[in-house]
Amino acid sequence: MKHLLLLYASQTGRTLQLVDAVRASVAQLADDLQFNCLPAEEATLGDLLATDGIVLATPENFGYMAGKMKDFFDRTFYPAQGRTEGLACLLLVSAGNDGMGAVHAMRRIIAGYGWDEVLPAMVVRGEPDAAQLAEVAERAEQLVAGMLIGCW
Repeated sequence: MKHLLLLYASQTGRTLQLVDAVRASVAQLADDLQFNCLPAEEATLGDLLATDGIVLATPENFGYMAGKMKDFFDRTFYPAQGRTEGLACLLLVSAGNDGMGAVHAMRRIIAGYGWDEVLPAMVVRGEPDAAQLAEVAERAEQLVAGMLIGCW
């Protein structure tokens, strides 16, 4: 059985809508997948080490990821060194502007972990609409499908 970890930070609820789209899309795979969805501040090194794939969902705050997401990275980076290379990763950002500051910051950090961004980051500007939520769900399904068949 494969394990997927979804870490998120949300203040306005927009990022939580992305999280809910991921939850709904992977719920149908419960027989083949153990799914753990946690606020970034509650996630531990153990949660990270136990997963085969990770989805990181954050708002863009002041051109950067949420502080709670950065705190997760601060708490786990050095203890995880050499233990999570090749982890399949998907980045989701809700933004009021272009969202690229958060994407670039997370990309630099996940490169340090040695994770593989296996699908393009998804940036949702403003209030998510049905089409954007469907695309988030599709990317989550693609991530899980690749994990289940051993692509990543």
